Amino acid sequence: MKDAPQHAALLPAGLSDMLQPEAEIEAASVERLMAVFAAHGYERIKPPMLEFEDTLLAGAGAAVAEQTFRIMDPDSHRMMGLRPDITPQVARIAATRLVGAPRPLRLSYAGQCLRVQGGQLSPARQVPEVGIELLGVDSPEADAEVVLVAAEALATLGLTRASFDLTLPLLANLLLDDGGIAGERRAALLHALDRKDAAAIGAHAGASAGMLIDLLLAAGAVEPALVALRRAPLPAVARRLANRLEATVGTLRQRAPALKLTVDPIEFRGFRYHTGVGIHVYAPGRHEELGRGGRYLAAEQEPATGLTLFPDALLRVAPKPAPMPRLYLPHGADHQAAAKLRADGFATIAGLAPHADERVEAQRLFCTHILHAGAARPLEE
Repeated sequence: MKDAPQHAALLPAGLSDMLQPEAEIEAASVERLMAVFAAHGYERIKPPMLEFEDTLLAGAGAAVAEQTFRIMDPDSHRMMGLRPDITPQVARIAATRLVGAPRPLRLSYAGQCLRVQGGQLSPARQVPEVGIELLGVDSPEADAEVVLVAAEALATLGLTRASFDLTLPLLANLLLDDGGIAGERRAALLHALDRKDAAAIGAHAGASAGMLIDLLLAAGAVEPALVALRRAPLPAVARRLANRLEATVGTLRQRAPALKLTVDPIEFRGFRYHTGVGIHVYAPGRHEELGRGGRYLAAEQEPATGLTLFPDALLRVAPKPAPMPRLYLPHGADHQAAAKLRADGFATIAGLAPHADERVEAQRLFCTHILHAGAARPLEE
């Protein structure tokens, strides 16, 4: 067979093929996560890959407009968008198809998303998502639940030391509003806060500089961050956010004392539809996000919180499962014996023609075992 031309394997930037065994490992990992979600009462839904632009980008979806690919529907001649994130679709479904369902409403999902641009740490533009959304309740217990369920799900993949970084995505802008900081100065200060640049914050923040730098430097361990928030002269709306964060931490500490938590009070990265406690998930020693979520308003009015995990990132840090042993079935082998061995965990590879040396053929097909006398024999023997 001739080699394919080199350009035949060329894909757009940020898109890639996932080959074996990673594709199978990812699919199995997603189902393990979804099984944990189902065990906690989160019911699976499946939104479409693309929707009409005006519905996809309504409500929380407006925050992902810049990351949305758009195409024309040849049937209706209306603009459609390819989803960059599934959470706004869940919010739409809750506000329309499931508007009469009892609250709290617990939903789960898994699917692919496509984004206009990749992130700084991950250039991928096609991103798999798997997650949960808890709608209809506004409480620290609800915020804590999505963290605890996600932690349990991650543990099934061997990620027992994941860290959950709790944030207040609205806090920075609230503090700038309170300080009357606007225009180019505000843009420069937000840039400095995003880059964690204390010197630039001091140069642009004026009277608010001391408080902002204190909150910036408090990021990390829970207690110092909460102490900094308690001491900060926050306006009333910001104080309510800080109190909510502290209540959520208290609930998590009570239910899962060993869970690793950090706090970053003025972090605001991610999709800009979160309105309360935000959540970012990391693995020890890694800067790449394993997931993100937090509190938002579904359909601009219903309280909701959720957490999305990124299976491609999980695959890069989770312990690799042992590969399924591959059993070669020589041509004309006993297929009843093969069926029993599949039930015992073997993948069976059937020989479709006789070969002079069946062991050589088994090795060529990357098999670990061969069927001999009705039993699986390791090829090394």
